Amino acid sequence: MNSKNLAVIGECMIELSQKGADLSRGFGGDTLNTAVYIARQVPQQALNVHYVTALGTDSFSREMLHAWQQEQVKTDLIQQLENKLPGLYVIETDNTGERTFYYWRNDAAARYWLDGPQAEDLCAQLAQFDYLYLSGISVAILPPASRAKLLALLHQCRANGGKVIFDNNYRPRLWQSKDETQQAYRDILSCTDIAFLTLDDEDLLWGQLPVEQVVSRTRDFGVGEIVIKRGADSCLVFSADGQTYDVPAVKLPKEKVIDTTAAGDSFSAGYLAIRLTGGDAVSAAQRGHLTASTVIQYRGAIIPRDAMPQ
Repeated sequence: MNSKNLAVIGECMIELSQKGADLSRGFGGDTLNTAVYIARQVPQQALNVHYVTALGTDSFSREMLHAWQQEQVKTDLIQQLENKLPGLYVIETDNTGERTFYYWRNDAAARYWLDGPQAEDLCAQLAQFDYLYLSGISVAILPPASRAKLLALLHQCRANGGKVIFDNNYRPRLWQSKDETQQAYRDILSCTDIAFLTLDDEDLLWGQLPVEQVVSRTRDFGVGEIVIKRGADSCLVFSADGQTYDVPAVKLPKEKVIDTTAAGDSFSAGYLAIRLTGGDAVSAAQRGHLTASTVIQYRGAIIPRDAMPQ
């Protein structure tokens, strides 16, 4: 069996996680979290997981690369740019597990991955991949000219037979306006095969609508498979053949919910670990719920490897 190739495009930052007086350091970012959790749940002979970003040449960047390689995430498409550094964020977690985020990322290396000296060659390689995965944050951090390059890459990959996967992950502070965001999302969704949508983000960006209208709007962009993530509630999967599946979440007692960081990212990872290796949508959603329900029982974005569900 020939391995397929998935490229996960985005940004990873230095993560400081604080609860009370306790402070721990790690690395995190929505797409990086998803890449790691996919890689942990698929055999490499079925799917190679590549991460695509830019880092610096500093010790933190080197530590990131080493950590990802240990996770079997391929790093050969990552550029290291001189005079640039990774972004930084701090998570404060309250007694209920809810989080507040603080960011230092305005000049982070990841903003420049499509402007680096290797960018043209990287795009030529990525256009041949089986799957490209990105999120709203992957798009938001880029300057307008780089967004245009990214969109051209997505179209070329699809023209070559690849599939595009998009998570709506909307963060208003990263955008100039809703109008700018809506246009960027229209452009991305118009070449998306699988979309992960969080309803809170959809309502914030487009205005609150019944889920049926959210799905209809997304269908109108041409998306075949739509997954509605609803946190602790069931997820809804709308398949390309017109079927709808309502898949219950894993219920946890409140005292077991330690930190909801990466809950949505890990759900997407569990879903794709099954879906991209031949599984059906219901099995994929069940795995998504299982992965997310495990992750939220630990602090930080990336949980210990031995804590992963079997």
